[in-house]
Amino acid sequence: MGNGPHDHHHGGGNGHSHAEEIRSSTDGRLALERLSRISQKKQAEETARSLEFGLEAASSVVDRSISLFSRGHQPAFAGINTFMKVPYCEDIRKIGQYEAAFVGAPFDSATTYRPGTRFGPQAVRRISALYDGYWFDGGVDIYEELDLCDAGDIFVIPGNIEKTFDQVTKAVSHIYTSGVFPIICGGDHSLGFPNVRGIAPHIDGNVGIIHIDRHIDIQEKDMDERMHTTPWFWTTHEGRDTSHRDHSHMHDVGLPNCHPKNLVQLGIGGWYGNRPGSAVAHQRGTSVMTMFDLEKHGAKKVAEMALEMAWEGCKAVYLSFDIDSIDPGFAPGTGSPEPGGLLPREAFEIIRTIAAEGLCGMEVVEVSPPYDVNDNTAQLACRVVLDTLGTLIANGKLGHRDKAKADGAR
Repeated sequence: MGNGPHDHHHGGGNGHSHAEEIRSSTDGRLALERLSRISQKKQAEETARSLEFGLEAASSVVDRSISLFSRGHQPAFAGINTFMKVPYCEDIRKIGQYEAAFVGAPFDSATTYRPGTRFGPQAVRRISALYDGYWFDGGVDIYEELDLCDAGDIFVIPGNIEKTFDQVTKAVSHIYTSGVFPIICGGDHSLGFPNVRGIAPHIDGNVGIIHIDRHIDIQEKDMDERMHTTPWFWTTHEGRDTSHRDHSHMHDVGLPNCHPKNLVQLGIGGWYGNRPGSAVAHQRGTSVMTMFDLEKHGAKKVAEMALEMAWEGCKAVYLSFDIDSIDPGFAPGTGSPEPGGLLPREAFEIIRTIAAEGLCGMEVVEVSPPYDVNDNTAQLACRVVLDTLGTLIANGKLGHRDKAKADGAR
């Protein structure tokens, strides 16, 4: 017979040691251990910079790290927004001084239903001020472990898709060939083509693409133009010089090192926008997974399957994340919402699994702030970027974690 309410206690006299064993193995404890080894050098430098440029605070302010004029990350609602309030690389010739760059592509002239994504980069920058760069889940301090800048926005040409594509390709190419990881924020999904075109020619080998979306986006044209429903038709190379139509006014038809089998499209489904592209995907043999695949296998497994298909015979993989892949109950601010998409936690698990293997670049597209008064959609886009960067850093694929640890040990 038991003697009281605590008879369920496990381990008898060794209960405390067993609890400590559990406690020390939690992800939270491991994250604390990792973060404790990272320096706070950059934070100290920012405080000094804020005091130099922003002057000393009023005498009644006890915390003397606070400046008179806001010149750092706090308050989150003050200051001039760049992405995460990182340095603005106004002289784009100096972009090579950084390891990664956030760049806006505010173009929405290729939308087929609701416009507004031209305001996407501004919205993502604005809500990013909420975050302090300290990722507890993954044990990452992004300011200490990554030299990140905001490259500003590409000068797109409203109403002219082809000139915009040329601008975007040249801009992304400049960032990538400067040795900098490009983080492209759209804008509509037509940008997938010029974004990859700015990277793929500089990679000595094949490039895989993981495309997370509710729409297949691989039809040839939409309303007689290359729209946000067509990027992967023009990116992937089907093994012949031209398609069956005359595209003499186009620059190219497919990038020779982007093969259809390495285009993995995850989350596809619903009742809109997939009819014309489905025939192309079937003909070319792209790798398509629906939400039913996710329900059958789970988020992590489908991400692992996507990696197998995207990396097969490839030297690099590019991540394309359409925010409408997340259910519109969480991400209403998008041009073509389709219920039944990813839950945020599923989306984060997928991108963390994918990013752990390394990426050559990434895009987040289709954030349309006019349809979301709470910035929830922009915040999710921001988190997609941050979780991707944090995972790349944690797995040694980007940044300088070893240096940050060495500085922390001093």
